[in-house]
Amino acid sequence: MKRLPQAVLLVLCGLGLLHVSLFTDLCLRYVKEGMRPLLVASGLVLLLLGLAGAALDRQDERHHEREGREGEEEGGQCSGHEHGHGHGHEHEHGHDHSSLPRVSWLLLLPALSLLLYAPPALGAYTASRQPPKAVAEQSDFDPLPAGSPVPMTLSDFTSRVQQDRSRAIDGRSIRMTGFVTPGGPKGSWDLTRIILNCCAADAQSVKVRIYGGAVLPANTWVTVTGTWHAGGKLGTGSAPVALDARTVRKVARPVNGYQDALPLP
Repeated sequence: MKRLPQAVLLVLCGLGLLHVSLFTDLCLRYVKEGMRPLLVASGLVLLLLGLAGAALDRQDERHHEREGREGEEEGGQCSGHEHGHGHGHEHEHGHDHSSLPRVSWLLLLPALSLLLYAPPALGAYTASRQPPKAVAEQSDFDPLPAGSPVPMTLSDFTSRVQQDRSRAIDGRSIRMTGFVTPGGPKGSWDLTRIILNCCAADAQSVKVRIYGGAVLPANTWVTVTGTWHAGGKLGTGSAPVALDARTVRKVARPVNGYQDALPLP
């Protein structure tokens, strides 16, 4: 039964991947949506390899049992030559290195974690310990829609505050969605989005400082409506990326919170 421990680990790892990527949306806490098919495929491969290993282990066990019965039926005393040969054969098997290394059992921890306890999504703790993501330089901006409030992403708001020389955002009512990262001066806090390029390891945050409105607990998802918080020269790097909030409304976390998406209507 040399393959059984490997088979168990492979099956558990495969089931863990399938649990977070195929049967739930937990994988979106760690990777982008586009990585889900690869996780599903990896989980299926690990599961099939584990089942195949278990089947081969069972087949070998039956083979050894059959050989044992045949040996008992033959009976008799073995010759010295046969005895020596058998001893050498046993000695050879005594040095078999196909057993599972002890360190491999560490894989059991993440496998069980995926099945039984999913680590929380990245949030305020991560965002508070990293600088805001730099937005791409932009010189031309489309006109803002005529409606009010204007739905906007945090990245677009940042770009318009510090790069739009037309000052189109001045005085306009803006609506954005993100989660609460507390800790700003004078009771302010940051409306935050975490963006993944590939997975949680390369996470970057986009933040907009919020003044006024209700202050909710960290990681609470909210939709904020307000106007640009005046300061510096709008359209330049001196302008603060901040909003004077009129309303702060608690909302459910989006299915994929790792995108700087427009707020839902």
